[in-house]
Amino acid sequence: MDAEAESGKGTADQSLEVREAAYEKFVWDNLKRNYLGNYLHGMLGMTGFRLVNAPTFLPAYLHMISGSSSVVGLGLALQTIGGVLTPIFGATHIEHRPKVMPLAMWAGGAGRLAILGMGLAGWFLKGHALVIGLIAMMFTFGVFMGIQRVIFSFLMAKVIPMNRRGRLQAWRNVSGGLIAAGMAYLAGKYLIEPDLFGHGYGLTFIAAFVLTSLGISAVAILLREPEPPVLRQKSRLRDRVTDFPALLRSDPDYARFLIVQMLATSSRIATPFYIIYVGQRTQLSGSQIGLLTVAFLLADTLSNLVWGYMGDKAGYRRVALIAFILWIGATAVLMTLHAMPFIFLAFAGLGAGGSAYMMAANTMVLEFGSREEMPMRLALSATAENIAAAASPLVGGVLADMLGFQMVFGLSIGFLAAAFILMLIAVKDPRGRRASAV
Repeated sequence: MDAEAESGKGTADQSLEVREAAYEKFVWDNLKRNYLGNYLHGMLGMTGFRLVNAPTFLPAYLHMISGSSSVVGLGLALQTIGGVLTPIFGATHIEHRPKVMPLAMWAGGAGRLAILGMGLAGWFLKGHALVIGLIAMMFTFGVFMGIQRVIFSFLMAKVIPMNRRGRLQAWRNVSGGLIAAGMAYLAGKYLIEPDLFGHGYGLTFIAAFVLTSLGISAVAILLREPEPPVLRQKSRLRDRVTDFPALLRSDPDYARFLIVQMLATSSRIATPFYIIYVGQRTQLSGSQIGLLTVAFLLADTLSNLVWGYMGDKAGYRRVALIAFILWIGATAVLMTLHAMPFIFLAFAGLGAGGSAYMMAANTMVLEFGSREEMPMRLALSATAENIAAAASPLVGGVLADMLGFQMVFGLSIGFLAAAFILMLIAVKDPRGRRASAV
């Protein structure tokens, strides 16, 4: 019996080795096609998402139609709340599936329809109905983006080798960011400032819908997805949630990294109010809002090349530490120096720091632990970030109305400083740890 058991174990190990080899061969045989599909999806899709998520157009529009910083905070909080539980839902629906592309198309398509809804709300609704309709679409956008974030990150990890992910993200973010910066300037000058057809902001969001739709169409046509050699058994959502403590105990570095993510996300308490704060001091025109969006997006875009190659070569922990320094410095400049050149510089610093953090966080979480647990790590990180992000703008809006923007910006710096210290002293780079174990 012992000999038979050993023989069976050897056969199973050999079979797994064969499946692993076939998986790797599929990845490398289809790398060019999958690289192009991910590139086009990122370039066009992220262009539209940047127009929606930049700390300029949507907060300025919501503040214009509501007249309240608290409503701006509420809208952005509800957008984030939409994504609190849906990452876990997405993970439990993909971790047992050989292929996840159908769910990716469903979640991505629904999120894009929410952007279209933002644009159409501006055309067909007025007054309180417009505020409620816009916030409803923001919430819906958050719901489906929470699912999409997990699925598309997992999909990229399946088809792009670890040492190619940073440069892929860098080049697609550069290309998409340049397009987004041009779109932001044109939207500010020719759509929003003249309020074209009486719906300048609505037209901007419709343009974002078109770009994001082109991106998801490209990935649907080009991407070829492999079947992984090992799959988890299908689990209920409730059961997987109860697995979270064990997942964290199994990897203390990841657990501490999760705290860093929550602190960094809490610093976004100030993000929706940058443009409102500047507008109160300089009476911004539509063109100036467009130019500040360009500064934010260009810095985000061009710095991606630095972060991608630096992270691929030396690991993303270093990139995250630099991100926190840039973020803190830019916020301090915005608080203290109110001439337009310094404001432009501050928005550029916010863009560069934000892009460094996003690339570091999104890539590091792929490198902790096993491939089988990757969907749930992605979901856990997304959920933790969204919990912090949901509370941040709502609390920030109330504090801004009660105590002023300086208090909100100071709290943001405090969260960033805590994230920097914890990352510096308590979180090891997962790639370096893995290399030392080999």
